[in-house]
Amino acid sequence: MALRIVLFMIAATLTAAHFLRAGSYGLVALSLATPLLFLYTKRWSLILLQLAAYGATLNWLVAILLLVQMRQQVGLPWTTAALILGAVALLTLLAGLLMNSRCLLERYE
Repeated sequence: MALRIVLFMIAATLTAAHFLRAGSYGLVALSLATPLLFLYTKRWSLILLQLAAYGATLNWLVAILLLVQMRQQVGLPWTTAALILGAVALLTLLAGLLMNSRCLLERYE
């Protein structure tokens, strides 16, 4: 279970760094505060954590599309950046999917 929580915290930190670079300080605070929902052992907190991870994954996918479009227009290479952001998106998606694991569902009733 600890690995699932740590994976989610890494995803939340990466998402906060993305928002920090964009200057969205409210979203930075929200991203960093989201893992605090692990302290509540209610099912609704697990659902909110999962929705946050899926929302962050969608945000990463949009960032990939925008970055690739921008770099193609300027004529810069884009594959490495797309692969890195794609890996972050997969990590964030995995963090959300792992919220459905049996050990977490038993603890969060």
